[in-house]
Amino acid sequence: MLGVTSLVLGLIVFVLFGSWLVRRFRGGSQSTAQRESYERHKDAQQREPPVDIGDVREVGVQEFSEHHSGEQQAVCKIEGFVVFVEDIPSDVAVGDVLEVKVLSFNRGHTSATATFVARA
Repeated sequence: MLGVTSLVLGLIVFVLFGSWLVRRFRGGSQSTAQRESYERHKDAQQREPPVDIGDVREVGVQEFSEHHSGEQQAVCKIEGFVVFVEDIPSDVAVGDVLEVKVLSFNRGHTSATATFVARA
């Protein structure tokens, strides 16, 4: 009796684990929004940045983040491309428009670092 019960329980665990594995590798556990976000991310990684090093552009502050050094940076976007702005004045707020100069790109060219030039 114990052998049959163990076999049935083992079979149930095997089926549950197998179905989880199939969903995991086929992406069945992702929502449509998650899949669309992932596809947009992949597309963004393959496109050319809309800016060049040395460009001076006007950008709107979307939010703030802290650099690993502890310095606050403004997070801005140019045509959906993320630009982290350093050396911002302490009174800059979300929605402010800044003039910035692009200094560098990250390793994959999926974002850029810029420095504050002036308020626009």
